Formats: sequence, structure tokens, C-alpha cells
Amino acid sequence: QVQLVESGGGLVQAGGSLRLSCAASGSIFRFNVVGWYRQAPGKQRELVADITRGGSTNYKDSVKGRFTISRDNARNTVSLQMNSLKPEDTAVYYCNAQPWDYWGKGTLVTVSS
Repeated sequence: QVQLVESGGGLVQAGGSLRLSCAASGSIFRFNVVGWYRQAPGKQRELVADITRGGSTNYKDSVKGRFTISRDNARNTVSLQMNSLKPEDTAVYYCNAQPWDYWGKGTLVTVSS
């Protein structure tokens, strides 16, 4: 059973930065796409960014230029560097791995104004 464990969430002021990490049990090279999703209270879960096995990236429009997704195949991790955080970025952030649709349990990011 594959496990994805997110870390790095916390409380930060608007304009600050956080770096989230998703650690996989075993090689992440198995996954063709790994993504970061988020779910704010009362809202649906949404894709924030994803990265393919080959390193191609995709971002939600509202985070372009502020967030950067990267993968380290040697360390079996996918990271999300989040800069210039805004209160509307507040959510639980989840890691997802395709093609088998594995999910982590999430890490909470709270951005205060």
C-alpha cells in the first residue's frame, strides 16, 4: 500500500512563505503525475499544481508566479514552495499521485491577514 505523507503546513502572515513536502513510501517514479490539491472550508477540493514524471508542470491561475512545484525522485518527495501567501490560500493541502489516485491525509495552511 502506497503512503503519501504531507508536511510543512502551518500559520503564516500574508506575504510570507511556506514549503510543503509530500513524501511517498517507495519510488515516486512510479507515478506519472503528482499533484497538490487544496480544500478550503465550505469549498470543493481544487488542483493547485501538478508535475509529470518528465517534469512538466501545471498551475492554477491564481498561484502562478507565487507557487513552484518540484519533484526529487532520489528522495521520493514532491514539494510545493509557496511564496507571497494570501489569506485566500488558507486550506488543507493534499498530495495526490496518479494513475492510481492515491491521497495523503493533508496538511493545514493558514494565512493570516
